[in-house]
Amino acid sequence: MTRTVTILGATGSVGRSTASLLEAAPEGAFAVEALIAGRDAVALAATARRLRARLAVLADPAGLPALRDALAGSGIESAAGPEAVAEAAARPVDWTMAAIVGAAGLGPALAALRRGGTLALANKEALVCAGDIFLRAVADAGATLLPVDSEHNAIFQALDARDPAMVERIILTASGGPFRTASLAEMRAATPEQAVRHPVWSMGAKISVDSATMFNKGLELIEAARLFPVEPDRIEVLVHPQSAVHGLVQYADGSLLAQLGSPDMRTPIAHALAWPDRMRADVPRLDLAALGRLEFSAPDPVRFPALRLAREALLAGGGAPTILNAANEVAVARFLDRRLGFLDIARVVEETLERLGAPPVASLGAVLDLDAAARAEAERIAGSLHAPA
Repeated sequence: MTRTVTILGATGSVGRSTASLLEAAPEGAFAVEALIAGRDAVALAATARRLRARLAVLADPAGLPALRDALAGSGIESAAGPEAVAEAAARPVDWTMAAIVGAAGLGPALAALRRGGTLALANKEALVCAGDIFLRAVADAGATLLPVDSEHNAIFQALDARDPAMVERIILTASGGPFRTASLAEMRAATPEQAVRHPVWSMGAKISVDSATMFNKGLELIEAARLFPVEPDRIEVLVHPQSAVHGLVQYADGSLLAQLGSPDMRTPIAHALAWPDRMRADVPRLDLAALGRLEFSAPDPVRFPALRLAREALLAGGGAPTILNAANEVAVARFLDRRLGFLDIARVVEETLERLGAPPVASLGAVLDLDAAARAEAERIAGSLHAPA
């Protein structure tokens, strides 16, 4: 039976990986309903043509003329703007990839959830910013939520959720990023070019910086607490520079189950795309003999305070995770624009959390209002700091 698919964030790294799997799949296995992207009309149109999508949508209305030109003669529908994105996300399909980066992906992912089906979640901010609201929408719609982040997908594969009392702990692994062994002085002087130069994974600029600060792992810690039936104090992080082990589950009988694979996002995407079955993916196979060794260590809380801040936000509850995410997005953007030092990213986040606390967020509107307030406060704090020389 043909599975119908929509991709939210079709021109990003996860969207491109998803498209490559769909292209390689047997004829008739999948049919693409809609592709949604931000501004890149040319890339979106090219992907829509290759996948024979029914609809291509840009979030930026200014790109619609270019999108129409690029799709001329293809028979593919085109649209642009926030309303068009929401409409496309809500079209009934079997499976949706939610891969729009940041808080911007929250609305489209919720629109997709509300019509049921399966949502493959690569946007960790959706659960971080609006975890209770998001999970309530899943339950109300009878939808299926599948994690696509490599770490959460690994836990999903290794976790026996039938008896969570027998799970002692789950462990997320972190590569440690490009500054795993760097001194504080080296990190203080770090440039955007150095921060995005990930030693293992190929990712976009924002998530690469999040890996360098380990805020990505802090966000993943919060996401894991939403996804899996374990208490936050039973969720741990280990630095694992080889990025071969993506997640582990410790059971009460002493068993430690791990999911391993090459550091290629096509593997967890393929798992979610075919679930509950499996599909072939043309990814490098993990060669343990060639790898030779697997290293693990505890993260350094002094050089990487992001994990502490994320755990504190999770325990504070309310809107604290929303504030954490918003402040981090602001700080990372300023760092990439060379208007903030690398170590000041965590400083901006911490000061924003201290000023705004953990106000309640009972609705999507409240989440979005708090997100805007946190961004404004983070901009004020960051603006008061000296830009790097």
